This record gives sequence, structure tokens and C-alpha cells, in this order.
Amino acid sequence: MSSIIILIIVVVILTIVIISAGVKVVPQSETRVIERLGRFHSVLSPGLNFIIPFIDRPKTIYTRRAETAIGGRVIVRTTATTIIDLREQVYDFPSQQVITRDNVTTEINALLYFQITDPKKAVYEIDNLPNAIEKLTQTSLRNVIGELELDETLTSRDTINSKLQLILDDATNKWGVKVNRVELQDITPPESVRVAMEKQMQAERNRRAEILNAEGEKQSLILRSEGEKTSKINQAEAVKQTEILRAEGEARAIILNAQAEADAIMRVAEAVSASKTDPATYMLAMKYIDTLREMTSGKDNKTVYVPYEASSVLSSIGSIQSLFDKK
Repeated sequence: MSSIIILIIVVVILTIVIISAGVKVVPQSETRVIERLGRFHSVLSPGLNFIIPFIDRPKTIYTRRAETAIGGRVIVRTTATTIIDLREQVYDFPSQQVITRDNVTTEINALLYFQITDPKKAVYEIDNLPNAIEKLTQTSLRNVIGELELDETLTSRDTINSKLQLILDDATNKWGVKVNRVELQDITPPESVRVAMEKQMQAERNRRAEILNAEGEKQSLILRSEGEKTSKINQAEAVKQTEILRAEGEARAIILNAQAEADAIMRVAEAVSASKTDPATYMLAMKYIDTLREMTSGKDNKTVYVPYEASSVLSSIGSIQSLFDKK
């Protein structure tokens, strides 16, 4: 009786083990590749799945994980597992030495973002997928950097990322892998090159500062000369207007004097005509008298000789006297 109970217990345990071995629960965003007697059979979907125990077996693959050890040191571990992660994954590759086109050795490390799109190809088309992706990324990075000079490498990260992404995506397509993007983390030139670059950068800053100072002085001189030019133009314009106004005033005074003299002459002429005296003789006599006054004016004793021809002019003085007497 006890042997029957033991047999029943063994049968129950075997049944539980067989059932548990045939039932596979796959989490979301994960899958497993099932082989039946060593050949590909199926790819399990997320959820509850049933397989034949001991006949169907999940295929073992390799994964790559980065772990932070004591002291902050990053350790990359490659482990064997039957779980295939369908989410986007990132590989942080260690720094590697690459040579640019101008023969400068530079350290570069990169990040690779990829996703498994075909689990069957990822398992059967390549052995050790993480290692293959790492080596392919390193060789592709050397090829891309080898076509660029150091200055282009430092300033063309987007171009390098795009080229690497196209190369890796095309190469890993047959592995059932989709490379979404590649990012260069650090580009570290040698110490001597960094020192030379810093000196070059400082010299460039000094050159730009001198150019800016020269431009400022140039603009200052231009503005100062334009100000002086404007000032001189304004002064010349003021002098011009002053001379014009003075000339107009003098012309106006001459015109007014001439008009006054003309009016005086007309009135004298009218008075002389009324006394039947020759106006020309009158005017000549008046001018002659003014001239004699100027000749005899002054403090010094002067001897004035009157020409004989002046007697005819002086003879008219009597008529002028009679004219005023009549008035």
C-alpha cells in the first residue's frame, strides 16, 4: 500500500514537472525561439504558450550588459540566455583609437541604439550578435573617421552619426536588426594636439578682438570726419548767408541812396528850371564847391591854385545866390 502511494506521488510530481516544462509564459516585449529536435520550430508570442516538453527547447543566445562596479568603473558582461528582448537596446562601446586623414590618432567612443525586428534571423544568421555589432561598429567608425581630417571630425558629429547609422543599418539588416541611431560620445585628441588647438583658438580670439578694435576705430574716425565735415559745411553755409545778407543790405542801401539822390536832383532841377538857370551848370558848380571844400579842409595851411577854366564855373555862383535869394 505504501509503495502505491509513493508511485502516485512520483507520477503527480512528474506530471507537474512535465506540465510546467510545457507551459511558457512570455512577458510583453520579449520572445523565445523554439527548436524541435534541433530544428527551428516557432517564435513564441507574449502571453501563455505551450510546447512539448523535452522535445521543444528554447534557443540560447548571447546578450551584452553594462554594469557599474565599485569605484564607478563600468564592466561589460556577455551572458547566455534564452530570452530575446524586442525593445530598443543601447550598447556603450569602450573608447578606441582611430586615425584621421591627417594622421592624428584620436580616442572615440560611441553609443549604438538598435532593435531586434526578426528574432529568427538574429539567432540563426549571426553567432554572438552583441560581439558582431560591436566589431562592425568599430571597423565602420575607423573607416568613416579615416576619410575626415581632425577639424572635420570635431565639427561634423552629425555627419559622422548619419554615415555610421546608414552603414550599420545596411549591414545588420540581414541579421534581423534595425539600427536606429549612432551617437559619438567623446572625441579626445592627443594632449599635444589639444595644446596646439588651444593656442590656435586663443590666437584666433586675439585676431578677432584686434579686428573688432580696428573696426571700432575706423567707424570712430569716419564718424568724427563726417562730423567735422558737417560742421565746416554749416559754418561755410552760415558765412555764405551772412555775406549774402550783407551784400543785399549794401545793395539796398546803395539803391536807397541813389533814389534819395535822384529825388534831390529832381527837386533841385525843378527849382533851377523855375528860375531859368541851366541845371547842368548848377550841378557842376555844386560838385566843384564840394571838391574845393575837401581840398582846403585840414589843420595845415594850404595854398590852392584854381585853374583859369574854373572861372566860368564860379561865375554861376552868382546866379545860384540869386536863386536862393529869390527863394
